[in-house]
Amino acid sequence: MLITAFDLVKHGEKKGLFSNQKKPKDRISNVSFQIEKGQCAGLVGESGSGKSTLARILLGLEKIDGGEVQIDGMTADKWRKMNRGKMSVVFQDYLSSVHPSFTVKEIIAEPMRLLKQNQNLDQKVLSLLEQVRLPSSVLNQYAHQLSGGQLQRVCIARAISTHPAILILDEVLSSLDVSVQVQILELLETLKQELDMTMLLITHDVEAAVYLCDRLLFLHEGSLVEECKKDELFEVSHPFTLQLIDSLMPFQLDKK
Repeated sequence: MLITAFDLVKHGEKKGLFSNQKKPKDRISNVSFQIEKGQCAGLVGESGSGKSTLARILLGLEKIDGGEVQIDGMTADKWRKMNRGKMSVVFQDYLSSVHPSFTVKEIIAEPMRLLKQNQNLDQKVLSLLEQVRLPSSVLNQYAHQLSGGQLQRVCIARAISTHPAILILDEVLSSLDVSVQVQILELLETLKQELDMTMLLITHDVEAAVYLCDRLLFLHEGSLVEECKKDELFEVSHPFTLQLIDSLMPFQLDKK
């Protein structure tokens, strides 16, 4: 297993000094799961279920109050220190995740510069643009000059620039128009086939998870209530998961 989580706990924060809340509800409560190397897993849950908190824990941006995350058999902290640039993320808010004074070229090149991977940098950036299906004409443009879909493609190019072993996609579709969401999903499917990496898609959209992912993990109110392979989706039994499945429209996404 590449990623293994054991009984993860992240306590909630007390609402205020004069709150009558005796004990805040855990944001993450005894969550355990495994993701195999090369697998694309989907973490599905409603808003406030703890999905993004879990992503931040995996990225080392939040500390856990209990449990442990292991990557390749070592603690996640140790793995990240030994493998700089090998865990990448694409966030939902593409505008706030890029420096407004950077050009597209500078945005994509930034992780490689930080890792001192400066050899043939211009050619690497051009190749990454081609991978995410953007023309070279956007190289010297700024974030505010791009559409949402274009900027999210730039963020994806930046995320894969260091050849990560793990790519976390945190609600990467939810700020985009529906037609653009489909295009980004198709791009991610292509990258999944082309690149040797493990992917974790964090989403509230079960259709998107079914399209892209091999396995689905369902998070509800901070707890992992069910998990299944994609082809076992209609064998689930938890009420929350059944509610999600019942809400599905006829599946319209055809893989190209």
